[in-house]
Formats: sequence, structure tokens, C-alpha cells
Amino acid sequence: MTTTVIQPKWHTTREVAAMLGYGLSKTKMLVLTGEIRSIKDGGSRRILPRYVDEYVERRARLAEEEAA
Repeated sequence: MTTTVIQPKWHTTREVAAMLGYGLSKTKMLVLTGEIRSIKDGGSRRILPRYVDEYVERRARLAEEEAA
């Protein structure tokens, strides 16, 4: 028997908050300020997985630069 796993193509702000361990308010602010990129889909904001990865990589790079 074969199991198919469907990976989400995008995430809600709430899902991204949970992934990052942030509160929903902080995540919404990061989206509103453009720190985390998003797209508008009807009346909702959606965040592509690569946008989350970009944010995490940028934060890690900044933290490494500050530590050096």
C-alpha cells in the first residue's frame, strides 16, 4: 500500500506563528511590515514556505553577524 503525503503549498499566518514559536500578533506584524513576505488570496494572507525559509535564514544571518 502506498501512502501519499501532500505538502501544503502555502500557510496561514496562524500556521506560520506556530512553526516559528511566535505569537499570532507578532507574526501578523512581521507580515504587515514585510519582514515575512506574503500574498493576498481573496480576503486572506497566505505565506509560501519559501517566504518562511527566507525569514529564518535572514534572522540567522543577522544573529551570526551580531555575534561576530
